[in-house]
Amino acid sequence: MSGMAIDRKSVSFSRKTSALMVALLGSTAVCAVVPVSAQVLEEIVVTAQKREQSSQDVGIAITAFTGDQMKALGVTRSFDIASFSPGVHISGNLAGQNTQFSIRGVTQNDFNDIIEAPNAVYLDGAYIAVAQGQTFAVFDIDRVEILKGPQGTLFGRNATGGLIHYLSRKPSFDETEGYIDVTYGRFDSPAHADQVRLEGAVGGPLGENLAVRLAFMYNWHQGYLKNLYDPTTPGSPAADAGADLGDDDTLAGRGTIAWKASRNIDVSVSFNVARSRLATGPYQSKPTIGVFDANGELANVIDVDAGETRLGIAANDADFGSDLDNDGNFEVPGDPLTEILPFRLGPGGDFFGYRDPDGNDFTFSGDFAFKDSGTVDTWGVNSKVEWDVGDGMSVTWISDYKSFEKLLFIDVDSAPVNQSANYAAVDTTTFTQELRISGESENMRWLAGIYYLNIDADSDNGLKFPVNGVVPGAPFDLGTDAQLKTNSYSAFGQMEYDFSPAMTLIAGGRIIQENKKFHLEQSLYGFIDGTQSNRTIHVGTPILIGPVLGQAFDATSSDTLWAGKLQIDYHASDDLLIYAGVNRGVKAGSFNAPLAGGLPIADIASVLPYGEETLISFEGGFKATLMDGRARLNGSVFYYDYSDYQAFLFTGVGGLVINADAENIGVELELQVSPAEGWDALLAISWFDATVKDVPFRTPSTDPNYLDSDIIVSDVNPVYAPEFQVSGMLRYEWAALGGRVSVMGDFSYSDSYFYNLRNFDADQFYSYLMINARVGWISADDRFEAALKITNITDDRAGIQGFDLATLCGCNEISYQPPRWYGINLGYKF
Repeated sequence: MSGMAIDRKSVSFSRKTSALMVALLGSTAVCAVVPVSAQVLEEIVVTAQKREQSSQDVGIAITAFTGDQMKALGVTRSFDIASFSPGVHISGNLAGQNTQFSIRGVTQNDFNDIIEAPNAVYLDGAYIAVAQGQTFAVFDIDRVEILKGPQGTLFGRNATGGLIHYLSRKPSFDETEGYIDVTYGRFDSPAHADQVRLEGAVGGPLGENLAVRLAFMYNWHQGYLKNLYDPTTPGSPAADAGADLGDDDTLAGRGTIAWKASRNIDVSVSFNVARSRLATGPYQSKPTIGVFDANGELANVIDVDAGETRLGIAANDADFGSDLDNDGNFEVPGDPLTEILPFRLGPGGDFFGYRDPDGNDFTFSGDFAFKDSGTVDTWGVNSKVEWDVGDGMSVTWISDYKSFEKLLFIDVDSAPVNQSANYAAVDTTTFTQELRISGESENMRWLAGIYYLNIDADSDNGLKFPVNGVVPGAPFDLGTDAQLKTNSYSAFGQMEYDFSPAMTLIAGGRIIQENKKFHLEQSLYGFIDGTQSNRTIHVGTPILIGPVLGQAFDATSSDTLWAGKLQIDYHASDDLLIYAGVNRGVKAGSFNAPLAGGLPIADIASVLPYGEETLISFEGGFKATLMDGRARLNGSVFYYDYSDYQAFLFTGVGGLVINADAENIGVELELQVSPAEGWDALLAISWFDATVKDVPFRTPSTDPNYLDSDIIVSDVNPVYAPEFQVSGMLRYEWAALGGRVSVMGDFSYSDSYFYNLRNFDADQFYSYLMINARVGWISADDRFEAALKITNITDDRAGIQGFDLATLCGCNEISYQPPRWYGINLGYKF
């Protein structure tokens, strides 16, 4: 890579160690650019600091995977790598159809599409601004790097929690080459869902200075969540309701042109496009019941006992109705709409008597479930110019444009009662410009850059009350339409100065000017069918209902923010790096766009906007090479001091982002070892203790029956943040059958975690253990490959996303990662 020197000072790892063994490292894994079946570990490099270095020379907690490693580990979706990175988890949204990252407890699970996540995701150096755009198919990828902790001095977009950077394979100027890969599999559930995945690429020189690469991926599988619903049932929302859920139909492609414009200027232009067709989100329901204190405040939500018929548990027994006003209380006295159901219609069920027939297994009954109702369409173009100026200086210029459109649905109660559904639509475009200049001298390396980001987001999130529904006045849509325009300007830089051959000072900073313009209105729309939203079809004139007395809400913000880093790296020897530093990360404030659901909340001008969050991280660690290069032991310890953490508080039928202080202390440790010829093993462990302070259990209300002084406030755990995670892998490879045969097993364990910030008893996913196995063969010339794979051997239930709807339907809706899967993979390289 032009203008980037490889620092080989501490690359001393054994060349007889398998490339795959590095794949499961936790916070400081390395990246090997060799085939997964190879027994030789070639140069180990990452570009976490915008130049090629040995991972063992970088004082950052890093996890890195090659494309071949990800393939062997069964990584086909962007977020799959979280299973193999302790300290990294997934923060679900819309039941896995859009999934985000959680890093060391830092996440943002607001389901409105106008937000940005605190963990930035990049593809080929270009930022993916839409938080729900972090879910995409992984194909023809060279490697991925995960950086933990605040990022602001080296990359285009600042991020408080960390970043994930995917880099695609580049065209070859030497020869025409490519591959074709096909997988057939089946999900082990009552739906017996089949899967076919096909991917391939071809590329090579078109001349002495021009090369091209084309890649594609097609994935199709049936729904693995079996639906027992009969669409002829009275009250059905449509004749084609009751589809099996959890399917996928995705086609994606990428093209890259590389041009050597001159001896020292390289230009690349890439275009990517993808389209997905999906059924309604694969949620299931479990009955829950709210517990109220003496003031009528919702204090807890618990699972329903087998004989329970009450709508809620309260000292005054005035617990009928639903939480339509989003204030955490069941009943609005004197309001007949909240007193429709005086009791549950069946013991042990939700408000309507429904209980999932097999609990958290993959059979359910849901009325609002349609095939191909969901659409996700994305495309983008990216260009990169690299100029090796000479004398140790280089210039990099990245331009990127992305378009992201989606329309997805979920059934609010995930049950056979025609109550309501949630739709989420967005039309967002982003444009970024990044210009970096870097240089180096005998004892100093430096980088400076400027960055511009434009986001134009138009979201439509609402509740759909279908035809034949139980809600009075149905059918109609109750929509929240929001537009947010963001213009962000940054200047950033970092310097490394060697006081001695062993001691290096790293200092960096960033200044940000963030401007936002926001518009929100909530409207009633006339009849729209079950696969449309008011964005795609307008019927009649919408009736403006809010958020305040029928008034739309408009606001702007302009903030000047800063981030910084100060660190010392000490190379005690060629085989030991010790580092310690402080890092300040920041993320700008923004605006809430909550679902409409009832009475206006109090003081809308102060509740809809929320402020910036600031994370100060104190971190130290070491990276050691042991046993004459046959083992690596890496570790880190960190303390996070969070000011105004942007936490998503979900109550009633919607939610708001609030600012709350938080703190987190954690430890990560990884061991990788090649004990004998052909054997590779590793173990990675992470633990942290995080607390979000003084979280209110509801927002203020304008209703005089609910006093703000009664609001319950408590310290809680962040969502989607298991305290303890461990992963491991054992692999053996030997010569056989005219090539090489390998056997591999890997596992990932996660402690339990909450999916609602209030940490109610019923709002928790239990711990899980995911075990996978693979038997593979590759020919002596590395051209032909075959493998048998089983994932989730124990058929464990790993939660993706959950919503606490105890005061709306007497239930929580929850979604799990797919069940046990087994399949065969065949590949050919040319």
